[in-house]
Amino acid sequence: MQRVLRGAQLQFLPFDIATHSPKRLNDTMTRLLALRFPSIFILGACTALIASHVVAPADAAPPGENSEKAKSPTSLTEAIRSVSDLSNDPAFRKSIETRLGVKVDSITQSPYLGLYEIFAEGEIIYTDEKASAFIINGTLIDSMTRKNVTQERMSKLSAVNFSELPLERAIKRVRGNGKRVLVTFEDPNCGYCKKMNRELKELDNVTIYTFLYPILSSDSLEKAKQIWCAPGRDKVWSDWIIEGKALPPKSDCDASAILQNRDYGQKLKITAVPTLFFQNGDRVVGGMPVPALEEKMSSAATSSAAKK
Repeated sequence: MQRVLRGAQLQFLPFDIATHSPKRLNDTMTRLLALRFPSIFILGACTALIASHVVAPADAAPPGENSEKAKSPTSLTEAIRSVSDLSNDPAFRKSIETRLGVKVDSITQSPYLGLYEIFAEGEIIYTDEKASAFIINGTLIDSMTRKNVTQERMSKLSAVNFSELPLERAIKRVRGNGKRVLVTFEDPNCGYCKKMNRELKELDNVTIYTFLYPILSSDSLEKAKQIWCAPGRDKVWSDWIIEGKALPPKSDCDASAILQNRDYGQKLKITAVPTLFFQNGDRVVGGMPVPALEEKMSSAATSSAAKK
């Protein structure tokens, strides 16, 4: 399947970036980018690999030669500059909202092929300057740095004011000196949350605040109430989510915090568990490998301290 998008060739390829080494990716991109215009490659079901450089075509005129070929744009920067920025154009915004049927929070011109980043309903969508096609649930990967551009932008766009989080409605667990802080939203029935918590046992010198956020199953709310109302709820939560031990009978307590958490999470547009928040307000949906989590927590703590 192919689609022309503002002079750029759109190709659907049956391979995944995770299986390609940096060298193999670069070799592949070098061959595929030997075009007069840059290409957008949609890898697998929803990953968009955007080349951050353009290779001049084989028949391009030598530098300095006075010909029409020499005047053709051969750099991504040149191509992008040829398109005016429509980020603040009311007509462009209205066109996108009409076609998508959603309220758009922000529009930003990305540095990749003039694509526009649309942030709406807590999601990032990409389109061209005519809003003629949309990339939904796609991930932009910079082919040179292998940086996940979408994840980095999502972390910023969906950040929260960390100091405003109602931590009194969360389960608190402290390890070591507890100086670093991590906030999680989790459902008692979440399999990924169970896996993540087993891995979090390796973390030290951290305080973890967990908001019980029952959104997955019909009995998630009842289990959340059982955990919240139990004496020593921090231990009960750990026993349940890590060890799989049975929950104690529901105690007679005020469990309104659970319903408040659910309403609050919806306000923050949390639609998946686990969702993590760091001290600088950054949000990450899903778990992270422990080394990456350690690095993220440390950098978030440093940047948070620098703002004070």
